[in-house]
Amino acid sequence: MNTVGSMHMQAAYNRWMNERLYAVCAGMSDDERKRDLGAFFRSIHGTFNHLLLTDRVWLERVTGERMFADGAVTSLAQELYADFDTLRRERAATDERIMDFVDALRDDDLLRVVTYTSLLGGPKRSLRLDGILMHLFHHQTHHRGQITTLIGQLGHDFGDTDMILMPEFTVTGQSS
Repeated sequence: MNTVGSMHMQAAYNRWMNERLYAVCAGMSDDERKRDLGAFFRSIHGTFNHLLLTDRVWLERVTGERMFADGAVTSLAQELYADFDTLRRERAATDERIMDFVDALRDDDLLRVVTYTSLLGGPKRSLRLDGILMHLFHHQTHHRGQITTLIGQLGHDFGDTDMILMPEFTVTGQSS
């Protein structure tokens, strides 16, 4: 499916965009960030919480490390942190954990099968690690697209989101 190098690029983009969107949202009031604007997880804050929760669920599944102090995830809409600064700090720490995990992988590791039970119920599922990581990064992109829509609806500029504009993506000294 993908090599570790492409996973690294996805993880770097994930971190870059999260940093950028959290920076924009830091300039908003808490009321704006928490306003129910009809998104899947109601608000910007709710969507940020959902993304942090699901990334930690996947990290727990693929690393075996406990990612939740109390061990209990009761809902995909569960609020981990009501305070934005705490949410932002925990997002940054989780993005670094994702980077560390991906950076430690070898291509053969991506073939490892992970068996888990969905939070939504149903039978146990088994997926290869490469598929799980692609899902994690695509899931982030999906919901960040919702967040940029919400930011725009509130009249704020979220800037460029194209991966090709990420500093890590550009080859220094080259022009097209």
